Amino acid sequence: MLDYFGLEGDLDEEERMVRDTAREFVDNRIKPDIGEHWIEGTFPKDIITEMGELGFYAPNLDGYGLPNLSETAYGLLMQELEAGDSGLRSMASVQGALVMYPIYSYGSDEQKEKYLWDLGTGEKVGCFGLTEPAHGSNPTAMETYAEKEGDEYVLNGSKTWITNSPISDVAVVWARDRSDEETPVRGFLVDTDKRGVTTNKIDEKLSLRASITGEIGLNDVRVNEDDVLPGVKGMKGPLSCLTQARYGIAWGVVGAARDAFETARQYAKDREQFGGPIGRFQLQQEKLAEMATQITLAQLLAYRLADLKERGDMRPQHVSMAKRNNVRMARDQSRIAREILGGNGITADYSPMRHMANIETVYTYEGTHDIHTLILGEDLTGIAAYQ
Repeated sequence: MLDYFGLEGDLDEEERMVRDTAREFVDNRIKPDIGEHWIEGTFPKDIITEMGELGFYAPNLDGYGLPNLSETAYGLLMQELEAGDSGLRSMASVQGALVMYPIYSYGSDEQKEKYLWDLGTGEKVGCFGLTEPAHGSNPTAMETYAEKEGDEYVLNGSKTWITNSPISDVAVVWARDRSDEETPVRGFLVDTDKRGVTTNKIDEKLSLRASITGEIGLNDVRVNEDDVLPGVKGMKGPLSCLTQARYGIAWGVVGAARDAFETARQYAKDREQFGGPIGRFQLQQEKLAEMATQITLAQLLAYRLADLKERGDMRPQHVSMAKRNNVRMARDQSRIAREILGGNGITADYSPMRHMANIETVYTYEGTHDIHTLILGEDLTGIAAYQ
């Protein structure tokens, strides 16, 4: 596997074990069938609890059966899962960073006991409800609201483009609390079997097809006061979750790009035209050299980001730069890999075009490329362009 600067040589024993376990899981359980799942638009649901048994959900958290791995180990896990498919990494990323993390960070002890054990094992599936039909890049304009009635809240609104929602048992729903005169955004834990909750599936996607995506409809849904995350108010709640998930994306897409590169490199060595392998041609070697360079630069950025996160110095803007750069890199390099494969590259027998299509979604979700550009621009100039 491409590791041109020998970064994995510095991994400790636990980090190597995480990498090897995830890589073996992807090779044996994902790669043989993922092309068919992608074509059919299905997710291999039978692996959800298996991933839980392997500790793939929020392994960088501590307690409640969670192993408290290093941030590098967590990044390596995301990298290996996305080498299989972006839908696989999305499943683990949403479950861990967007559902378990807010419960762990902002939930009550009772909420943690109720949910974290089962989410960690995969016995329960969670989803994260922030994006709305009319509010994507500007979640502060959300229209979903909660009104206090006695010791209950009544939720109304809709969320869309929600990974896992059709198969989820619990949703972390972000809504405005109308009972507070400042109407702050609050997090609500909503069991999806409650009356008034719908989780319709979104079909006919042309990207991230091996991922179950849907909506969350909330029609006079009643939840108890005990279902409100007590530890946070305002946009800090959902945005801090997104920082965690974007960190995983910055690592994960390196895996997708690396898998596309390895597929193209092997193909260039095996495919013979004009009396020899196409890898002997300067044009193909230039493509492979540039791909290796760009992937290596993204790896260096991911490892540095892990160091900053581990010691508490990582800022959201650091994550924006890494997410923006690495996703763009994976988008570009998977396309070049497809070029090397020629006509064979458009089939599901090879991974690059599947990765290329998936990255179109990753390029957009959890902060579009353009939004992360503006986040960096504000950080560099002190001027917010999106206000």
